[in-house]
Amino acid sequence: MCQMKVLLEQDGRQEMIAENVTFLEATPEGMRVSTLFEEPRLVKGALRSIDFLAGKVTLAATGEASHG
Repeated sequence: MCQMKVLLEQDGRQEMIAENVTFLEATPEGMRVSTLFEEPRLVKGALRSIDFLAGKVTLAATGEASHG
């Protein structure tokens, strides 16, 4: 199985916000990030890039992160 890491880029820094991501969904409120063993998380961000080889997704911050 190929799970991804999700990083949030803000103010020139990158912070890992989730590992073992199994599902990523774009919603009007932001990106919904789901992992195997945690509740889905809504991240106020927009897709910046996906590096399939490195297994990481980078989001550009657009507001505060929350659970949802």
